[in-house]
Amino acid sequence: MDRMERHRVGDVDVHLAAHGAGRPVLVLHGAGVDHREPEACFEPALAAQGGLRRIYPDLPGHGRTPAPPGLRSADDVLDVILGLADAVAGDDPLLLVGHSAGAHYARGLAARRPERVAGLALVCPLLPGGGGDVPPHRPVVADDALGDAGFRGYVVVQTPAMLDRYRRWVEPGAALADAAAAERIGVRWELAEPGGPAYGGPVLVVAGRRDSTVGYAEAVRLLDVYPRATLAVVDDAGHALPHERPEVLAGLLREWLARVPR
Repeated sequence: MDRMERHRVGDVDVHLAAHGAGRPVLVLHGAGVDHREPEACFEPALAAQGGLRRIYPDLPGHGRTPAPPGLRSADDVLDVILGLADAVAGDDPLLLVGHSAGAHYARGLAARRPERVAGLALVCPLLPGGGGDVPPHRPVVADDALGDAGFRGYVVVQTPAMLDRYRRWVEPGAALADAAAAERIGVRWELAEPGGPAYGGPVLVVAGRRDSTVGYAEAVRLLDVYPRATLAVVDDAGHALPHERPEVLAGLLREWLARVPR
């Protein structure tokens, strides 16, 4: 069953797309897009596994989900995501997938509510402390005549097929992003440390070797944080890794799901 849903969390109406039935998988998008980007990138791999209810929300200030003035920090946004997790999963432990800033929030949820998270997948994660160790933008396939500066600065595989994906799944969400809310929340974008032991469930960390947005060095250091982490640093991929190397990502997701207890 595929449908669009709306859930009221506090004073925020969270809009989301939901597919299938079974164990809930909450997939969180990055900054400046909406649910359509991770839906395009992750849905083929997750749907192929069967027995999963895949949930793709628009985070506050993105897509059709507003960011009221009371949301003034990443912790405020995380509170909304925690409420959404309760609404869509009930008491069942859920799987968490996040790309970029979505991975930042996924880590926060797992840290605050480890008992509610059956598995954690972090793709090109935005991490505190990573700003000084980011490689320059070096495309694998470059075409200065293709697309605009936004496209060429995002992807490292600059082909007509990739431009088509960008125009279908990235640009529409970017046009809806609330820039004022992003600026307001971005002032306090780091999450408060909850204390206690690190999340101990199955973790997947995937980074692009050519990621000029968040880099890969900080992602490698997550091996020292999560005791059950699998790490992959993927060559010839940047921050748009889910678009650029979908077959590699699908295999890694299968391995991760196989480690999640039923």
